[in-house]
This record gives sequence, structure tokens and C-alpha cells, in this order.
Amino acid sequence: MKSSERRWSVGELAATFGLATHVLRHWEDVGLLRPERDAAGRRVYREKDLYRVAVIVRSKSAGMTLEQVAVLLDAEAPDRHRVLEAHIADLDRRMAEMRLHREMTEHALRCRAHDIATCPRFAAAVSDLVSGEVTSFVGGDW
Repeated sequence: MKSSERRWSVGELAATFGLATHVLRHWEDVGLLRPERDAAGRRVYREKDLYRVAVIVRSKSAGMTLEQVAVLLDAEAPDRHRVLEAHIADLDRRMAEMRLHREMTEHALRCRAHDIATCPRFAAAVSDLVSGEVTSFVGGDW
């Protein structure tokens, strides 16, 4: 390795991403990170680690579990495509829910009922939840 290559301590790397240091240590414990160690045994992170943490952070913010992230980062994972396809299906489901939530919020903004629970359109939209027929808003009609 070139001696001029930038190196980060666990605290510096954590601060770069607004994380607590214990998060990086946990990711190391579960095998997502493999930092080098200096002569005193302290973790030393390099640019490759910086990008790996960025991938983990972005994947977590997209709703992936650490197990899914591990598969994403493992070039040899045999079920990589299955895991990613399942995540895309989950994203599609959540996006549909978000569209419905937006439509409900827009309706609430325009609705003359100050107590939205008294609005007939809201009552109709949540009647399947009240009856126990479904457990989420997806499929509602706004």
C-alpha cells in the first residue's frame, strides 16, 4: 500500500457518515467490514472501506436488512439475484403504500371535515382495516 493513501480511524469513519462507532464495530462483528489493524491493534480504514460503508448506509436507508446487505456485498453469493428481486418487490410495495398515503394526506388537506375520522371518504377507505379484512392501506381507492 502507498504510504500516502488516506487512512481513517473508527471515530473518523463513523463521523464521516454520522454514525456511532459501535455501528461500525457491529458491522465488523457480522462480517460486513474487515478493517486492517495497526501495530497497536486499532482499526484502520482505507478508501475501499469508505465505499463499503457508503454502500451499507445507502442500502440500509433503502430498507435492506444487514443479511440482505451481506448478500449484496458478496460477489460469490448464489442467491444474490433472488435477494435483490425480493427487495425490489418490497420497494414496489412500499412505494404503492407511499402513493396511497400521499393521496390520503392530499384529501385530508382539502377535506372540509376537521376531524378526518368523520369524513365519509376516509371512513370508506379505512373500513377494510376496521373490519380486519386487510392490515395495510395498499389497495385503497382514492
